Amino acid sequence: MPDAGPAQPDSALPRSGRRDEADLERYARLLEEARSVQGVSPWREAWRRLRRRRVAMIAMVFLGLLSLAAFLTPLLPLQSPYAINTASAYAPPSWRITTPLELPPAGADAKTEPPSADGNPGWIERQFLHVGWCNRLLIEARVKVFGAWSIPSICGRDELGRDVLARLFWGARLSLAVGLVATLVSMVIGVSYGAVAGYLGGWVDDVMMRIVDILYSVPFIFIVIYLNMILSQHDIQAWLEARGIHRMTVFFVLVGAISWLTMARVVRGQVLSLKHEQFIDAARTIGASRSRIIFRHLVPNALSVVIVYLTLTIPRVMLFEAFLSFLGLGVQAPDVSWGLLANEGFKVITPIKIFWWLFVFPSAALGVTLFALNFLGDGLRDALDPRLKHK
Repeated sequence: MPDAGPAQPDSALPRSGRRDEADLERYARLLEEARSVQGVSPWREAWRRLRRRRVAMIAMVFLGLLSLAAFLTPLLPLQSPYAINTASAYAPPSWRITTPLELPPAGADAKTEPPSADGNPGWIERQFLHVGWCNRLLIEARVKVFGAWSIPSICGRDELGRDVLARLFWGARLSLAVGLVATLVSMVIGVSYGAVAGYLGGWVDDVMMRIVDILYSVPFIFIVIYLNMILSQHDIQAWLEARGIHRMTVFFVLVGAISWLTMARVVRGQVLSLKHEQFIDAARTIGASRSRIIFRHLVPNALSVVIVYLTLTIPRVMLFEAFLSFLGLGVQAPDVSWGLLANEGFKVITPIKIFWWLFVFPSAALGVTLFALNFLGDGLRDALDPRLKHK
């Protein structure tokens, strides 16, 4: 085999060879530059834009603290929201520490222990036996930490001598739970319904949307009244209690089941604009099923709009629950919510005497929470909308 001879210098190489080497060097520099640049995901970029909005961040921190306080309410040194003491009825806000509640003796039954001689309940857990095992554990921890000491009635007392501050905290649990559970129910129904209608299109979309239009024309207040009349029957209540279903659970699902119509329309509009994109055509090409395309490709790409609308749905649901409770159609005693507290405060407004603390504090709690949710929704809309990233 003949000798190949010495290697030729670069100047002796053909022009095309020198050009290929220059291209390789340029590509190598571009590769190094690309490796040095760290990409940012859309969600991280949205979080960065959200942090710039101070009002939205303050609202988010407030809602987080409120949710944590509502969850840990049994652990806080609050008075019993159900303990009746007519001697201190309509007592104004005061920082004076009242007589502490008596602790039961060792081995005493909390159900049967009588109240003390001054009318106060003898044992704080006596009023909380129906709240569930998780709350029971928190209450036991509260007694071990704080004993019988409790926060004074800084928000006053109602017509039965019950502490308004404690009822505000326990009412926050129910009001926030209604907003979250009902909104999640409406999200599941609305997102699924709107995504299927938007992707299938044609006569299926027409039929499904006409059903939505028909439901829009139904006055839901009459549906709630009718279902409340059914649920208030003793036979229905006994049937629900035998299966471990609380009446408020049915109320949560009911409110969510009538709040999904607008969510369905919003998601349908997003799916109509996304289903002709190239990534959907690629999913069809590889043989993805309709359900996979809808719930693995279309719905995740519409989550930004869904999240923004959720922050606007929660205050609407909470306001609807407060309206129903204000009319006496929602939360019923012994349960307590902010709407029920506002209704109780409204009843005591008379020309002779106005017990302002009975409606100012519940109304302020509900109003501030609704404001915070709306501010957070506005911030999320600006952060998740790529068209507003330079705003």
